Amino acid sequence: MVGQHFWPEGFRINDICDYFVENDLDVEVLCGLPNYPRGELFPGYSFRGPFRQDHNGIKVYRALEIPRGNNSSMRIFLNYVSFPLGSLLHLPRLLFGKYDKIFLYQLSPVMMSIAGILLSKIRGIESTMYVLDLWPENLFSVLDLKNKTLRRLAEKVSHWHYRQPDKIIVLSEQMRSKIRGITGISDDRITVVPQACESLYEEEILDTDLAEHLGAGFKAVFTGNISPAQSFNTIIDAAERLKSEGLAITWVIVGDGMSRRQVELEVARRGLEDVFRFEGHHPVTDIPKYTTLADVLVGCLVRSELLEATIPAKVMSYIASGRPLALAMDGEVRSLVEDAAQCGLVGPAGDSTALAENVKAIYRMTREERKELGARGKTYHFANLERSIVLGRLREFVLG
Repeated sequence: MVGQHFWPEGFRINDICDYFVENDLDVEVLCGLPNYPRGELFPGYSFRGPFRQDHNGIKVYRALEIPRGNNSSMRIFLNYVSFPLGSLLHLPRLLFGKYDKIFLYQLSPVMMSIAGILLSKIRGIESTMYVLDLWPENLFSVLDLKNKTLRRLAEKVSHWHYRQPDKIIVLSEQMRSKIRGITGISDDRITVVPQACESLYEEEILDTDLAEHLGAGFKAVFTGNISPAQSFNTIIDAAERLKSEGLAITWVIVGDGMSRRQVELEVARRGLEDVFRFEGHHPVTDIPKYTTLADVLVGCLVRSELLEATIPAKVMSYIASGRPLALAMDGEVRSLVEDAAQCGLVGPAGDSTALAENVKAIYRMTREERKELGARGKTYHFANLERSIVLGRLREFVLG
């Protein structure tokens, strides 16, 4: 597996690799030095390594990369280019490895796959790319890149990468159509597999200390990355509106990211500190403690053609938790949450009024009605989105 992010960072690739091992596959990972989302190297890591580890039966090799630091545009740029370059230093070793398949886990940047692509071409080993961040659209949502020449270059580089793998996995039919248009890949070499959430998200864990810490009353809980793509002003606007209407709602934010400081400052500027609780980054094992106490789980995205074509991993985790959802997202999320799973309410991306009204509607439900709404989502999860179902499809496509 080639991808910039891996344990101890909290990405879904960790569980995918664990699943491969559980199903009697030998897995070797080429990844970077862990520094996401805080932008600082995790404790125990430095530019001197460790560059070779074992984790859950997986051989882990790490390439040098420049951490994201303060998440400024320059530091993100340096982070984006450093791992692909660092990964190429492993190519001489990889050329002598015994591999049957190459799995490319493509988040940002798209260039993170380059060592795996070159290995595949040189050795004639079949490669499969799992596309989670569509480039260059995702790049343009993070970096304010206005230079037309640079934008065209980013598009050419991105599309070149998508044309190299033997097979491609995407998150949705919209994404499949987009990739097919870029690559001309045949239908039998591209498939749709949503992101599977770890089984731990299905758990209910009542932490009495946390319950006391958060206090009584209705809680709208957000978990995950705090970045420009999350459109946090939509949540802040909705919170301000509902507070002005006299609704007693506590907005619990569990996560970290490049926009956290900006979001906290905006909350303070609007005098909303009394209704927001910023819990910071927590290991994924802590998330069920928060979702168990949630009356509604919230999430937003900016308006984007790219994001319309994806169903965020967060949504899958939310559905598995068995709690009602109130989202401001476009595209396939609405049909999944409102029509298929029937476990929440979805308004347009960036529409704080719709989000406020949806949260209010769930706020006004009885406890039994909210419980029933969440239970429908959990039932749908176990029938269609449970880990072994989704990852079984992924494994079959990669090995087939």
